[in-house]
Amino acid sequence: MQRKRLEETLADEARVAAAMSDLDTLFELSHEGEEVGEEIRRELTKFSADLEKLEIETLLSGENDFRSGIVIIHPGAGGTESQDWAEMLLRMYLRWAERKGFSTVVTDRQEGEGAGIKSVTVEINGENVYGLLRSEVGVHRLVRISPFDANARRHTSFASLFVYPQIDDEIKIDIRPEDLRVDTFRAGGKGGQHVNRTDSAVRMVHLPTNIVVQCQNERSQHKNRDMAMKQLRARLYEYELEKKRVEERKVEATKADINFGSQIRSYVLAPYRLIKDHRTKLGVGDVDRVLDGDLDELMHAWLVYRHTGKLAGDGKEEIPD
Repeated sequence: MQRKRLEETLADEARVAAAMSDLDTLFELSHEGEEVGEEIRRELTKFSADLEKLEIETLLSGENDFRSGIVIIHPGAGGTESQDWAEMLLRMYLRWAERKGFSTVVTDRQEGEGAGIKSVTVEINGENVYGLLRSEVGVHRLVRISPFDANARRHTSFASLFVYPQIDDEIKIDIRPEDLRVDTFRAGGKGGQHVNRTDSAVRMVHLPTNIVVQCQNERSQHKNRDMAMKQLRARLYEYELEKKRVEERKVEATKADINFGSQIRSYVLAPYRLIKDHRTKLGVGDVDRVLDGDLDELMHAWLVYRHTGKLAGDGKEEIPD
């Protein structure tokens, strides 16, 4: 896998170098009076796409950045408001995956009381998913006129997102049977013919770490067990990596803890409309476009900031409390 990635990077570099050479030739012909304007525009478009791809590959240089990801979304305090916001985030990331051509599987979904979701786990499969979604880890804050408030007051809601790399068989994670407690239960549903009448859902507890995963997506208990084990391996791998990062975090002054007092991004729908990333200072006014899954600008700004410390915006916009 690593060799293939290196070969692809070298091929991309060769394409960029060749495109630069072609453009130099076309500009020389243009200076000599040749009608090559259309060719220049075509080559510039191609060159820009190749250069952007090479830049992303350079920015996604982490050990597991190239892997698929497992995303978990939880609402914060606030009941229906935050549960609805968590479901809005779920839709945003599913739309993002669709835009990118990634496949998705919702492996576990706990419905909220009245609206929204209490939690959701989604597998997103594709190249660089984990590296891109690392930009989204943390607390997301929504400010809006609540659709659940009869007095149409402004509410602030929170939801958190975590992502884990999907670990393949090349990485060995030792899970001893005696360290596992496996429970089965009847999967939830919306009623009627969709109700699963057998105990097919699976919950696994890793006793030494108290990590809990569950899956109820499939009607087969065996398939749910396999998917739960896949998630557990990913969580345990991230758990071990996290222990190694503890010392590094002590000297990372810019890194905020994942809690509901340190949001990474605010989505303001009232009294004005603005999405503001508090790490990169990037503000995006087209709120609907972002909530519909167009996250490229925000993700790219974070990747650049992580590698260079360069801010994307000036941070002047005030976010209401």
